[in-house]
Amino acid sequence: MADSTVTTPPRRRPGAPTLEEVAELAGVSRSTASRAINGGLRVSPEAQASVEAAIAQLGFTPNRAARSLVTRRSDSVALVVPEPDERVLTDPFFAGTLNGLSAALSATELQLVLLIVRPGDNARATRYLRNGHVDGAIVVSHHQDDSLDRALADSRLPHVFVGRPLEGDRDVRHVDLDNRLGGRIATDHLVRLGRRRIATLAGPQDMAAGLDRLAGWREALREVGLPDDAVVTGDFTVAGGAAAAAELLDRHPDIDALFAASDLMAVGALGVLAERGLAVPDDVAVVGYDDLGVAESTKPPLTTVTNPVVAMARRAGEMLVDQLAGATVPTEPVIFAPELVVRQSA
Repeated sequence: MADSTVTTPPRRRPGAPTLEEVAELAGVSRSTASRAINGGLRVSPEAQASVEAAIAQLGFTPNRAARSLVTRRSDSVALVVPEPDERVLTDPFFAGTLNGLSAALSATELQLVLLIVRPGDNARATRYLRNGHVDGAIVVSHHQDDSLDRALADSRLPHVFVGRPLEGDRDVRHVDLDNRLGGRIATDHLVRLGRRRIATLAGPQDMAAGLDRLAGWREALREVGLPDDAVVTGDFTVAGGAAAAAELLDRHPDIDALFAASDLMAVGALGVLAERGLAVPDDVAVVGYDDLGVAESTKPPLTTVTNPVVAMARRAGEMLVDQLAGATVPTEPVIFAPELVVRQSA
């Protein structure tokens, strides 16, 4: 009668299963088990299958820190936001960005790290990104002085920008909205309403979005021979919009329409208009930009231009995941099209 050999699992010790137990159950060395867990380099198909079966039987969870020493990867990506803390916490644009990026990473093992780059912290943020703490980065709300586009372009870290970087001579992968067209759409709408003294609260002029939305406003006015001198720059916040609107009305009290380069600035402007006894839209028609929830709650509800930031961030995240997987990702920008949403303010 032939002897039969029964393979029994190693005696379980208290606590989580270890790599040694996986190797013993799989019948391989510890180093082979480690290589099988961390990508299968120089591991036979049979040994790989045995290790995977042992992992499933024991319920083994690889140690991320140990794994990173082998793979030289952190299994995390950074969302880099060069803005003050208070902006990140209060602007719906950033909530939409997190939503879209989380959706892009949901089917992966990648963890998301939020890196808020406060004013003056650019060098420290650059060191963090270059020193292997993350495998890639998504940069949003980039300002010209941040220099992140130059720093990342000179590094080997995979990255994608949400919003056009201002260094136009570099092939930086980015996802953007056609903000020049968005400015034109908003202004054309006000022209069609018969408004002839159309002002703007422009966005920051060290950001592509601020520059492009202002350029679209100017183009639309010049095409119909209307003046384009009623401009005050804001910072995409409610407080900044209120301050800019007050300055604008002091300088140009005859305006009959206003294009604000963000809905938050439009909210600030609506408050100033009300304080000065100007009715919206009868005295001054107002159009904002973003449509990320704020516009529906204003009084009156705000006509605005869509900014599909959730879809844009998700696409940027997918491009980054493709880069990390070794796929070829074209450098041509992915551009979304804006749309006008008409409500009672215009």
